[in-house]
Amino acid sequence: MPRGQEGDSPAIVKKASIARPLIFLLLIVGIIFTVRYFHLQEYLEKERLRQFIAAYGVWGPLIYLAVWTLAPPLSLPGLPITLAGGLLFGPFWGVIYTAVGATMGATLAFLMARYLARDWVEARLAGTRLMTLDDKVSQEGWKVVAFTRLIPIFPYFLVNFAFGLTRISLGVYTLATFIFMLPLTIAFVYFSSNILDLFQGKVSKELLLGVLLVVIVSLIPLVFKKIKARRGESLDFPDE
Repeated sequence: MPRGQEGDSPAIVKKASIARPLIFLLLIVGIIFTVRYFHLQEYLEKERLRQFIAAYGVWGPLIYLAVWTLAPPLSLPGLPITLAGGLLFGPFWGVIYTAVGATMGATLAFLMARYLARDWVEARLAGTRLMTLDDKVSQEGWKVVAFTRLIPIFPYFLVNFAFGLTRISLGVYTLATFIFMLPLTIAFVYFSSNILDLFQGKVSKELLLGVLLVVIVSLIPLVFKKIKARRGESLDFPDE
Protein backbone atom coordinates (compact mmCIF):
# COMPACT_ATOMS: atom_id res chain seq x y z
CA MET A 1 0.00 0.00 0.00
CA PRO A 2 1.36 3.50 -0.78
CA ARG A 3 2.51 5.32 2.28
CA GLY A 4 0.23 8.28 1.61
CA GLN A 5 -2.82 6.03 1.82
CA GLU A 6 -1.59 4.41 5.03
CA GLY A 7 -1.34 7.78 6.72
CA ASP A 8 -4.99 8.50 6.03
CA SER A 9 -6.20 5.38 7.85
CA PRO A 10 -6.95 6.95 11.26
CA ALA A 11 -9.08 9.60 9.56
CA ILE A 12 -11.09 6.90 7.77
CA VAL A 13 -11.74 5.01 10.99
CA LYS A 14 -12.71 8.22 12.77
CA LYS A 15 -15.09 9.27 9.99
CA ALA A 16 -16.69 5.83 9.97
CA SER A 17 -17.18 5.87 13.73
CA ILE A 18 -18.90 9.27 13.50
CA ALA A 19 -20.90 8.76 10.30
CA ARG A 20 -22.56 5.45 11.18
CA PRO A 21 -24.27 6.55 14.42
CA LEU A 22 -25.15 9.89 12.83
CA ILE A 23 -26.87 8.21 9.89
CA PHE A 24 -28.59 5.85 12.30
CA LEU A 25 -29.83 8.77 14.44
CA LEU A 26 -31.12 10.68 11.42
CA LEU A 27 -32.94 7.59 10.22
CA ILE A 28 -34.63 7.08 13.59
CA VAL A 29 -35.61 10.76 13.80
CA GLY A 30 -37.09 10.52 10.30
CA ILE A 31 -39.11 7.43 11.25
CA ILE A 32 -40.43 9.04 14.43
CA PHE A 33 -41.38 12.22 12.56
CA THR A 34 -43.20 10.22 9.88
CA VAL A 35 -45.12 8.17 12.45
CA ARG A 36 -46.15 11.25 14.41
CA TYR A 37 -47.02 13.33 11.36
CA PHE A 38 -49.26 10.69 9.80
CA HIS A 39 -50.64 9.49 13.17
CA LEU A 40 -49.52 5.91 12.65
CA GLN A 41 -48.99 5.09 16.33
CA GLU A 42 -52.14 2.99 16.62
CA TYR A 43 -50.97 0.76 13.76
CA LEU A 44 -47.50 0.33 15.22
CA GLU A 45 -48.35 -1.32 18.50
CA LYS A 46 -45.76 -4.07 18.93
CA GLU A 47 -47.96 -7.14 19.26
CA ARG A 48 -50.53 -5.93 16.75
CA LEU A 49 -47.89 -5.39 14.06
CA ARG A 50 -46.25 -8.78 14.60
CA GLN A 51 -49.58 -10.59 14.61
CA PHE A 52 -50.31 -8.89 11.28
CA ILE A 53 -47.02 -10.19 9.84
CA ALA A 54 -47.54 -13.64 11.37
CA ALA A 55 -50.89 -13.89 9.56
CA TYR A 56 -48.96 -14.19 6.30
CA GLY A 57 -47.29 -17.35 7.57
CA VAL A 58 -44.04 -18.35 5.93
CA TRP A 59 -44.37 -15.63 3.28
CA GLY A 60 -43.38 -12.85 5.67
CA PRO A 61 -39.92 -14.26 6.46
CA LEU A 62 -39.42 -15.44 2.87
CA ILE A 63 -40.10 -11.98 1.44
CA TYR A 64 -37.81 -10.41 4.03
CA LEU A 65 -35.02 -12.89 3.19
CA ALA A 66 -35.52 -12.21 -0.52
CA VAL A 67 -35.19 -8.45 0.03
CA TRP A 68 -32.01 -8.95 2.05
CA THR A 69 -30.57 -11.32 -0.55
CA LEU A 70 -31.07 -8.85 -3.38
CA ALA A 71 -30.08 -5.68 -1.48
CA PRO A 72 -26.25 -6.08 -1.47
CA PRO A 73 -25.95 -6.98 -5.18
CA LEU A 74 -28.19 -3.99 -5.98
CA SER A 75 -26.05 -1.72 -3.74
CA LEU A 76 -29.00 -0.91 -1.46
CA PRO A 77 -28.33 0.22 2.14
CA GLY A 78 -28.63 -2.55 4.69
CA LEU A 79 -29.40 -0.56 7.84
CA PRO A 80 -33.09 0.18 7.06
CA ILE A 81 -33.66 -3.50 6.23
CA THR A 82 -31.98 -4.54 9.49
CA LEU A 83 -34.19 -2.18 11.48
CA ALA A 84 -37.25 -3.54 9.69
CA GLY A 85 -36.26 -7.02 10.81
CA GLY A 86 -36.53 -6.06 14.46
CA LEU A 87 -39.76 -4.17 13.94
CA LEU A 88 -41.50 -6.97 12.07
CA PHE A 89 -40.19 -10.12 13.71
CA GLY A 90 -38.98 -9.15 17.19
CA PRO A 91 -35.53 -9.57 18.72
CA PHE A 92 -35.11 -13.35 18.37
CA TRP A 93 -36.43 -14.10 14.89
CA GLY A 94 -35.38 -10.64 13.71
CA VAL A 95 -31.73 -11.47 14.46
CA ILE A 96 -32.00 -14.89 12.82
CA TYR A 97 -33.69 -13.65 9.64
CA THR A 98 -31.42 -10.62 9.36
CA ALA A 99 -28.21 -12.58 9.95
CA VAL A 100 -29.22 -15.25 7.42
CA GLY A 101 -30.53 -12.75 4.86
CA ALA A 102 -27.52 -10.43 5.12
CA THR A 103 -25.16 -13.37 4.73
CA MET A 104 -27.08 -14.62 1.69
CA GLY A 105 -26.94 -11.15 0.14
CA ALA A 106 -23.23 -10.76 0.88
CA THR A 107 -22.57 -14.18 -0.63
CA LEU A 108 -24.55 -13.40 -3.78
CA ALA A 109 -22.60 -10.16 -4.29
CA PHE A 110 -19.36 -12.10 -3.71
CA LEU A 111 -20.30 -14.69 -6.36
CA MET A 112 -21.36 -12.00 -8.84
CA ALA A 113 -18.00 -10.25 -8.49
CA ARG A 114 -16.04 -13.48 -8.80
CA TYR A 115 -17.85 -15.06 -11.75
CA LEU A 116 -20.10 -12.55 -13.53
CA ALA A 117 -19.03 -8.93 -13.14
CA ARG A 118 -15.32 -8.89 -12.35
CA ASP A 119 -14.44 -6.04 -14.73
CA TRP A 120 -17.33 -3.90 -13.48
CA VAL A 121 -16.33 -4.44 -9.84
CA GLU A 122 -12.67 -3.65 -10.55
CA ALA A 123 -13.77 -0.38 -12.17
CA ARG A 124 -15.90 0.46 -9.10
CA LEU A 125 -13.00 -0.22 -6.74
CA ALA A 126 -10.30 1.53 -8.78
CA GLY A 127 -8.40 4.03 -6.67
CA THR A 128 -9.78 2.79 -3.34
CA ARG A 129 -8.02 0.93 -0.54
CA LEU A 130 -10.15 -2.08 -1.29
CA MET A 131 -7.87 -2.81 -4.27
CA THR A 132 -5.29 -3.98 -1.70
CA LEU A 133 -7.74 -6.45 -0.17
CA ASP A 134 -6.36 -9.49 -1.98
CA ASP A 135 -2.87 -8.89 -0.56
CA LYS A 136 -4.33 -8.62 2.94
CA VAL A 137 -6.40 -11.75 2.49
CA SER A 138 -3.35 -13.73 1.34
CA GLN A 139 -1.60 -12.71 4.59
CA GLU A 140 -4.46 -12.78 7.07
CA GLY A 141 -7.22 -14.93 5.58
CA TRP A 142 -10.52 -14.90 7.49
CA LYS A 143 -9.28 -12.21 9.90
CA VAL A 144 -9.71 -9.61 7.14
CA VAL A 145 -13.36 -10.61 6.72
CA ALA A 146 -13.79 -10.39 10.50
CA PHE A 147 -12.22 -6.94 10.55
CA THR A 148 -14.43 -5.51 7.81
CA ARG A 149 -17.58 -6.88 9.46
CA LEU A 150 -16.75 -5.69 12.99
CA ILE A 151 -15.24 -2.36 11.86
CA PRO A 152 -17.40 -1.25 8.91
CA ILE A 153 -15.17 1.53 7.58
CA PHE A 154 -16.06 0.76 3.95
CA PRO A 155 -19.51 0.71 2.31
CA TYR A 156 -21.13 -2.67 2.94
CA PHE A 157 -21.97 -3.46 -0.67
CA LEU A 158 -18.47 -2.54 -1.91
CA VAL A 159 -16.82 -4.84 0.62
CA ASN A 160 -18.97 -7.74 -0.53
CA PHE A 161 -17.98 -7.18 -4.15
CA ALA A 162 -14.33 -6.63 -3.24
CA PHE A 163 -13.98 -9.99 -1.50
CA GLY A 164 -15.16 -11.66 -4.70
CA LEU A 165 -11.95 -10.45 -6.37
CA THR A 166 -9.74 -12.03 -3.70
CA ARG A 167 -8.48 -15.59 -3.29
CA ILE A 168 -10.50 -16.30 -0.16
CA SER A 169 -12.68 -19.41 -0.38
CA LEU A 170 -16.44 -19.08 -0.51
CA GLY A 171 -16.91 -21.22 2.61
CA VAL A 172 -14.49 -19.20 4.75
CA TYR A 173 -15.93 -15.91 3.53
CA THR A 174 -19.53 -16.95 4.17
CA LEU A 175 -18.89 -18.37 7.65
CA ALA A 176 -16.77 -15.39 8.77
CA THR A 177 -19.35 -12.97 7.38
CA PHE A 178 -22.18 -14.65 9.30
CA ILE A 179 -20.30 -14.85 12.61
CA PHE A 180 -18.72 -11.40 12.67
CA MET A 181 -21.81 -9.51 11.50
CA LEU A 182 -23.71 -10.84 14.52
CA PRO A 183 -22.65 -8.14 17.06
CA LEU A 184 -23.93 -5.31 14.86
CA THR A 185 -26.98 -7.31 13.84
CA ILE A 186 -27.95 -8.14 17.42
CA ALA A 187 -27.53 -4.53 18.57
CA PHE A 188 -29.56 -2.88 15.82
CA VAL A 189 -32.27 -5.54 15.65
CA TYR A 190 -32.77 -5.57 19.42
CA PHE A 191 -33.01 -1.78 19.42
CA SER A 192 -35.48 -1.62 16.54
CA SER A 193 -37.59 -4.42 18.01
CA ASN A 194 -38.27 -2.20 21.03
CA ILE A 195 -38.48 1.22 19.39
CA LEU A 196 -42.23 0.75 18.96
CA ASP A 197 -42.51 1.39 22.71
CA LEU A 198 -41.29 4.92 22.03
CA PHE A 199 -44.07 5.50 19.51
CA GLN A 200 -46.55 4.59 22.26
CA GLY A 201 -44.99 7.16 24.60
CA LYS A 202 -43.12 4.55 26.67
CA VAL A 203 -39.40 4.37 27.43
CA SER A 204 -38.99 0.74 28.41
CA LYS A 205 -35.92 -0.89 29.92
CA GLU A 206 -35.68 -3.02 26.77
CA LEU A 207 -35.48 0.14 24.65
CA LEU A 208 -32.77 1.59 26.90
CA LEU A 209 -30.82 -1.66 26.64
CA GLY A 210 -31.14 -1.46 22.86
CA VAL A 211 -29.77 2.08 22.88
CA LEU A 212 -26.85 0.91 25.03
CA LEU A 213 -26.06 -1.94 22.62
CA VAL A 214 -26.08 0.43 19.64
CA VAL A 215 -23.75 2.83 21.46
CA ILE A 216 -21.35 0.00 22.33
CA VAL A 217 -21.09 -1.34 18.77
CA SER A 218 -20.77 2.20 17.41
CA LEU A 219 -17.73 2.73 19.65
CA ILE A 220 -15.93 -0.38 18.35
CA PRO A 221 -14.04 1.53 15.60
CA LEU A 222 -12.80 4.15 18.09
CA VAL A 223 -11.68 1.51 20.59
CA PHE A 224 -9.95 -0.42 17.83
CA LYS A 225 -8.24 2.75 16.63
CA LYS A 226 -6.83 3.48 20.09
CA ILE A 227 -5.59 -0.09 20.59
CA LYS A 228 -3.84 -0.17 17.23
CA ALA A 229 -2.40 3.31 17.71
CA ARG A 230 -0.83 2.27 21.04
CA ARG A 231 0.82 -0.66 19.31
CA GLY A 232 2.02 1.54 16.47
CA GLU A 233 0.22 -0.60 13.89
CA SER A 234 -1.64 0.25 10.70
CA LEU A 235 -5.35 0.92 11.10
CA ASP A 236 -6.50 -0.28 7.68
CA PHE A 237 -6.47 -4.02 8.25
CA PRO A 238 -5.18 -6.36 10.94
CA ASP A 239 -1.44 -7.03 10.82
CA GLU A 240 0.62 -10.01 11.86
